[in-house]
Amino acid sequence: MTIGPQTDTPPKSGSSSRSGFWYFWAASGTSSLGSGITAVALPLTALVVLDASAFGVGLITAASYAGAVLIGLPAGVIVQRFPMRRLQVTTDLARAALIASVPAAAWLHMLTLTQLVLVGLFISLANIIFDVANTAYLPQIVSKEELTARNSLISGTMATTQLAGPSLGGLLVQTLGAATSLLTDAVSYLLSATLLWRIPKEKTRPPAPSHEPFTTQIKEGLRFVLQHPVIRPCVMASTALNLSSGVVLALAPVFLIRTAGLPAGTVGLVLAADGVGALAGAAITTRLAAKAGTARTVLAATTAGAVTALCMPLAHTPWTAPTFALGQAGFAAGITILSILTRTHRQTVTPPHLLPRVVASVRFFTWGALPIGALLGGITANTLGTRNALLTGCILAFLAPLALTLSNIRTTKNLTD
Repeated sequence: MTIGPQTDTPPKSGSSSRSGFWYFWAASGTSSLGSGITAVALPLTALVVLDASAFGVGLITAASYAGAVLIGLPAGVIVQRFPMRRLQVTTDLARAALIASVPAAAWLHMLTLTQLVLVGLFISLANIIFDVANTAYLPQIVSKEELTARNSLISGTMATTQLAGPSLGGLLVQTLGAATSLLTDAVSYLLSATLLWRIPKEKTRPPAPSHEPFTTQIKEGLRFVLQHPVIRPCVMASTALNLSSGVVLALAPVFLIRTAGLPAGTVGLVLAADGVGALAGAAITTRLAAKAGTARTVLAATTAGAVTALCMPLAHTPWTAPTFALGQAGFAAGITILSILTRTHRQTVTPPHLLPRVVASVRFFTWGALPIGALLGGITANTLGTRNALLTGCILAFLAPLALTLSNIRTTKNLTD
């Protein structure tokens, strides 16, 4: 006997359902804006305030995604044992407190690299719980027919905030200082918690407790992912892209500031190109999938994304900023298209009682690759140099279309065929 998803969700029809989604959407966008600022401000805090090395920045980036490795698999069972909306509110409040501790320590002249690593680590743990609950919660407040459109809208919103966040982050770092700018992210988490709390509750009978061992429930979700003929290669492709992304996340600020010599404000604008690409990818996903088919679209998108990613390490003065931005945008567009279509596919084909555990299993592999890539980038940069390490990371992106090509996806039009 397995646990059914515990939720305090609104009905799937009527005004409460519609308002529930828009609160959900606004909370996601608000939190993402603050996170976009932190994506720039946290590594710049290490570089500017603490004069950290490339390895130190890579360590912070690795810690910021290590939650996928540490609790990636148990997260699905954890989410099923608590009301999802309340769990998301709790993780938002925890993340706000953690982020706020950085400027507090900086003002007291007590900030250390160890604190930044620990803050990144504990936020990553909260991120995993929040993300699994968030993905499993959406199909309960929108219909199956609306999933692709709603996922595209959410991804487009995330892309917009990722576009504004790094730009704003770079500006705030220059005007307020790296550590102080992080307060914006703390406020965004508080606003997200408030919006999520306003989602109407649904009065439902609590699910019966499970008598299966914790590990048995984890294995059930893991087995579904590894044995599914479409989900498995899609997870392999996403893992390859995130491995490459981990290298880029760790080395992009170091490359742009120390190798290219760009000021913090310009770095924010360049890194915001990630949001431009993600927004473009989200905008065209539905039309591309309808015209070419979902399977063909993900294969083309991952290939194009890997090719354009090479612009980042190949960027040279005086075209460093626009060339690097082009690489960021193309890479992000490919990742976004793959993410939207594979996420919608999982939400559609996975039995509802298994969805949180399937999402957690997918996150374990895909997000778990990010800290590995970040550490790989930091170590490689110390031996081969930042540019060569970045090139190595971008080449890893070609493993994504290879994984899809070697599966049945290559011979089908749609992922559901």
